[in-house]
Amino acid sequence: MSQIIFERPAREWNEALPIGNGRLGAMVFGGTDRELLMLNQDSIWYGGPQDRINPDAKENLEQIRQYILDGKIPQAEELASLALSGTPQSERPYQPLGNLEINYRWQIQTGQEPEAYQRILDMEKGAVLEEYQRGACHCRKTYLSSYPHGVIAVHMQALEGTLSFDALLSRGRFYNRVGKLDEQTIYLEGTLGDGGVSYRMAVRALASGGSCRIIGEQLVVRDVNQVTLYVGCETSFYEKDFEQKLNEVLDRAASDGYEKLLQDHEQDYRRLFGAVSLKVDTGDEEGEKLTRYFDFGRYLLMSSSRPGSLPSNLQGIWNERMEPAWDSKFTININTEMNYWPAEVCGLSECHLPLFDHLLRMWENGRRVAKNMYGCRGFVAHHNTDLWGDCAPQDIYIPATYWTQGAAWLCTHIWTHYLYTGDETFLRRMYPVMRDAVLFYEDFLIEADGYLATCPSTSPENTYILPDGVSGCLCAGPSMDNQIIRDLLEDYRKASAVLGIRDELVDKAGEMLSKLAPNRIGKYGQLMEWREDYEEMEPGHRHISHLYALHPSHQITVDKTPELAKAASVTLERRLANGGGHTGWSCAWIINFYARLGEREKARDNLLKLWEQSTYPNLMDTHPYGPGSVFQIDGNLGATAAIAEMLVQSDEDRVLLLPALPDKWAAGELNGVVLSGGVTMELCWQDHKLSGCVLHGTERETDLVLVYDGERKGVHLNPKEMKKLW
Repeated sequence: MSQIIFERPAREWNEALPIGNGRLGAMVFGGTDRELLMLNQDSIWYGGPQDRINPDAKENLEQIRQYILDGKIPQAEELASLALSGTPQSERPYQPLGNLEINYRWQIQTGQEPEAYQRILDMEKGAVLEEYQRGACHCRKTYLSSYPHGVIAVHMQALEGTLSFDALLSRGRFYNRVGKLDEQTIYLEGTLGDGGVSYRMAVRALASGGSCRIIGEQLVVRDVNQVTLYVGCETSFYEKDFEQKLNEVLDRAASDGYEKLLQDHEQDYRRLFGAVSLKVDTGDEEGEKLTRYFDFGRYLLMSSSRPGSLPSNLQGIWNERMEPAWDSKFTININTEMNYWPAEVCGLSECHLPLFDHLLRMWENGRRVAKNMYGCRGFVAHHNTDLWGDCAPQDIYIPATYWTQGAAWLCTHIWTHYLYTGDETFLRRMYPVMRDAVLFYEDFLIEADGYLATCPSTSPENTYILPDGVSGCLCAGPSMDNQIIRDLLEDYRKASAVLGIRDELVDKAGEMLSKLAPNRIGKYGQLMEWREDYEEMEPGHRHISHLYALHPSHQITVDKTPELAKAASVTLERRLANGGGHTGWSCAWIINFYARLGEREKARDNLLKLWEQSTYPNLMDTHPYGPGSVFQIDGNLGATAAIAEMLVQSDEDRVLLLPALPDKWAAGELNGVVLSGGVTMELCWQDHKLSGCVLHGTERETDLVLVYDGERKGVHLNPKEMKKLW
């Protein structure tokens, strides 16, 4: 059973356990005297929409470009920091919703300690379980966040004795009012700045035995046999009359009751979580740890990104700080995209949908940025966005701020989702967004060294050294830009063909493709990161942006482009030899790279490194920040995708079986994994050899090519057909 177990309440955030339903989440600390649930709701962002487009951008663009092309990088960067930076420079920050604090009232002898304490995240049930003996009371609790009912439920039972406690909602000083909605319900509400979201959260108690009443701002519960606390939050971001909506949500949960809520939650949760399973026999605890970590990544994604919610941000929906690291926004020069790498292959396609809803929020903003900053048609976004879909540059940080590929990278997810679902209605809905991303580049790209190139741009978030020793970040046509644009243009042309669209822009996309610079190999045998073969300021830099072509793209593969694959391997060795992979998300990306290269032991070594160096006791990913570290969800989700990549790799041309199976993973099975085309697979192996493969077809006919140990098998599946192979 996939569980995370603690034998004490959490002493700090990195020992708490997460629950979530996409919108509403909590970190469960547990506790026998004082208990804490840190609450988050996905639309709790400070401040309203902003027009941050720098009014001086367009008139200075050509001068910045000329400085870059003339090699006057310091001058280009100085002018860009003044003329291209957002005004103000920062988008909106994500914030915690608040806390639910519970103080227990025990009749116990002085010094009498709790006994037999356990706190468990049970990923089979999608719930946190807590149990202990406190004096005469044997207490059992269940915490869950229900997607069908839209609430968090905390169910407490006194198997022996009774329970008494006071419950309080708090949010520092950052709220407007508290009070009671009725004799069983307390609330807290506020407004998040000028033009910002208004919100109300509430807790309702339904108890059997004993009493429940409101005194002041606290819910006072005494001598009950069992009680359920229903925690809800509604905001003006989703509902005009959010107060009434909250009443309706709480009324429904209370009317249905805990048993019905639990039944609906488990049915909904297991439909998703149970779709894919992994078991690996390593002869020791590594196999169990691998399964638990894989399951936890899927659990985090389905708990922080469900249809109707916002996408999973830098911390999913689990943020403890009013001023979080990097504002806990959507960082779209790797982190947000990485969050969704496991979505399709790991059976969570519907969890991908919030990303596309947010892309639609960004669309009109990005059109204004393209027009007013760059004088271009179409749609552009930089390296961050927020609740409101802001697309203007974020920060004044030369290595990242003036990069224009955020929208393009997100648009590649449109084609990926279509490949796995075959959903033409979805593709038609998103096609105009993809088209506008292409249209931007028709106007924005310039000619440099005989190729089309972005300018200005960066290779996130790295720094090069010019031959005269001057360092710089701004450039024209870095390798990653060409790779992302190549995917965007090819995806757009394929989407156009599916939808039967042929116009001037489709033809133009083909011309642009032919004029993009190819991937090139540098003097060390590495894949070149920039247009010139520069030295790097940080050879061990955490971003390895120019290997986008290897992963998540399929532009570089061992079998189709062996020389470039070798150069990618050299690039990785140079990065790691100089201290690379020192952040969780970067290490996760490296595992994916090595999986694509078929370097199985190096993939496993970096997975072990991730567990040892970048994982909290509660299995959540760590990222260095200031003097300590913070949780960042991309390491978990990127590594979950990487585990799948080590066992199955799928693109539009073929499916590789066990392409990076480490020696230690002697036997195992992966059930329910999804292939390009939407086909699901059951895969098993014994003694390091493939021992079984079963394919389950979709609603449409599908043709696949499976590759294992040098053998290729063409397979045709009729609708809903099952085939056993090997």
